[in-house]
Amino acid sequence: MTEEKKNLGSSGTTDARENNQIRLLLVDDEIPYADVLANRLGKRGFTVQKAYTSPEALLILRTQQFDVAVLDLKMPDMDGIELLKIAKQVDPSLQVIMLTGHGSAEACEKGLALGAYDYLMKPCELDTLVEKIHEAFAQKPLDQRGPES
Repeated sequence: MTEEKKNLGSSGTTDARENNQIRLLLVDDEIPYADVLANRLGKRGFTVQKAYTSPEALLILRTQQFDVAVLDLKMPDMDGIELLKIAKQVDPSLQVIMLTGHGSAEACEKGLALGAYDYLMKPCELDTLVEKIHEAFAQKPLDQRGPES
């Protein structure tokens, strides 16, 4: 068994600290979309943990550390703005990118005012999202970061 396979976690990616990867939380209620995006981001070198609901994301945020979170704006149980508010209370240094197919200028302004790093529309190019994740990570205080690859 390879060393990488020995280190696989529940999300199917290796431990961020062992491989110097950005720790990313992806929250989206569109399960197939979240699964494909998490897989593609994992192949780009991120350690990705998925959550399909806001309550699941909050539980994960309370038990694990992340560098960046990508949050869907429109979810049935709690929208991304409410999740953003709570996530920033749990971890003020968490960098958050809002991702949605239902955006509005008002929602964008509200998210940014509440501490989101940026706001992207679905579908966005993977390279654009990867670039934004790296930019958001660079804004995180040095003493609050996991090591970057």
